[in-house]
Formats: sequence, structure tokens, C-alpha cells
Amino acid sequence: MTDKKTIGIVGARGHTGSELIRLVAAHPGLELLFVSSRELDGQRVADHNDTWQGALCFENLDADAVAAKGADAVILALPNGKAAPFVAALDAARPETVIVDLSADYRFDPAWYYGLPELTRDTYAGQRRISNPGCYATAMQLAIAPLLDQLAGPPQCFGVSGYSGAGTTPSDKNNVALLADNLMPYALTGHVHEREVSARLGVPVEFMPHVAPHFRGITMTVNLWLRAPMSRDAVKARYEARYADEPLVEVVDEAPWVSRIAGQHGAQVGGFVMAQGNGRVVVVATLDNLLKGAATQAMQNLNRALGFDELTSIR
Repeated sequence: MTDKKTIGIVGARGHTGSELIRLVAAHPGLELLFVSSRELDGQRVADHNDTWQGALCFENLDADAVAAKGADAVILALPNGKAAPFVAALDAARPETVIVDLSADYRFDPAWYYGLPELTRDTYAGQRRISNPGCYATAMQLAIAPLLDQLAGPPQCFGVSGYSGAGTTPSDKNNVALLADNLMPYALTGHVHEREVSARLGVPVEFMPHVAPHFRGITMTVNLWLRAPMSRDAVKARYEARYADEPLVEVVDEAPWVSRIAGQHGAQVGGFVMAQGNGRVVVVATLDNLLKGAATQAMQNLNRALGFDELTSIR
């Protein structure tokens, strides 16, 4: 393609940033204009990412410098609370630039499109400001949405993530030695993804996150109380109908394994175990927190905003 769209990534040092570079490298319609990282400033991208070829180097760019690059799209892969200066600079200098923000900073802002395509595709109307859902939040919503109108109470969600979800800044939640033979609970009430899903689905959701010693992948086990008894076949049929045309969501019969979704772009939803009386069902969803929980979903959103097929560069 001769008229490629240009893109920049801010916060490219992290695990998600690396996956984004891989997706851009495979995209026939995108040109990576810049990658910003304070820690890797001056180093060659190719030395840190085996899918990248060429002399492009990381740069340490502030908000004004990012806006001055004039990219068609910018992906913000920054920690929570860091996006605002970049958004303000782009609003002032480049309002036409598509921004995809991977943090939680704009997930509660009605002026931003909330980009979980399988559930919110119909509400996209050309918005240039896109908030990428959280990884846990994506798994929860995919597990709950087909039964949303049948719920008799708050869904209870037990989530387990690989330690890559804690980022690259050292902490207890990505300390491999501390996590060995362990399952670490944290933020057991009021987690930002609990609030995110409750706001998006319009029902209170109870979420209990944990970190495990594996590197990547989320298992989300969701307990759903039903207004009226349903057969297992009827429950499963709802999921199959809801996701029939979604290539990145696979409905499976048994509870999916996180080891089978690691490195994959999609999600699996299954289990559908009915309690006695058929008034309660347990559903399990798995996805890769770095891909469908972050980079892949960002690419889905970016593709649609720039006029490409939604799955371009996504295997």
C-alpha cells in the first residue's frame, strides 16, 4: 500500500507495547512513525523486538513532542493516571488523530467510545477517542453479557491472571520468586475493573482478582444466579447465538484452559455448569491479557477507526 497510515506508540517498553509493535509490523496499511519509552531512549526497536526490522529507535517524547509528530493514530500504553497530558496536547494540535488509550483513564468518560467490539461495535460512529477495555473487564463482560437479561443478582467473578498483567515495574504481583507455588489475592473489593464492568453492564458485579505464577493469560470463573431456571442447552445456545459471528470469541463445551489461550488473539467461553435446580450457572472465560485483553483489542479498534478490516494483522 502506498498511502499507509502513520501510528505512534507511547509507553512501548512494556509487555503490551511489545505486542503492539508485533501487530503493527504485520499490518500492511500501517507505518510505525515513533515509539516512545523513557527507559529505552536511543535504543533500536529491532534490538528489543524480533519482529521489527529497520533502524527505528525508541525516543523519550513528552506530550507536545508526541503531538508534533503528526501521526494519524497514537496508542497510549501508559499506567493509569498518565494519559491526560498526551490527550490534551493531541486535542489542541491534532484533534483528527485517532487515540486509543489502554489505561482506565477514559473508560468512564461518555465522550470516549468504549471499544469492546464484540459488545459495543454497534455504538461506534467514527469517534477519534477510543478507550480500550481492561483485560479482566473484557473476560467478565464476555462471560456475562449473553445472560444479562436473565440475572437475578450480582455476578460473582473469580479472576486469575498471569503476572504479566502487573506490568514491568517491579512489585509483589510480578515477583516470580514470591509467586512461585502461590496464588496472590489483591484488591478484593473496589477493583477498577469491577467498577468498569458494573458501569458498562448496568448491574453490580463482584470481582475478586488474583495473580498466579504463570506469565500470561486470564481465567475468569463467573457465578450467575438466574431469574428462572434454564437448561444447560438453553444457556449454551444463548452464548453460541451471541458470538456466532465473532471470529475472536469461541464458545466451547468444557471449561477452557488458560494454557490453551496464551499467545492467542481470541477468547474462549465455556463450562456452563448448572447447579441443582438450574437456577444458577457457572461460566468460565479465558483470554490472553496482553492480546485480547490489550494489544489485539486495541488493533481491532484502530483498524475500524482507520477504515481497515477489523482483523487486519490479527492472525
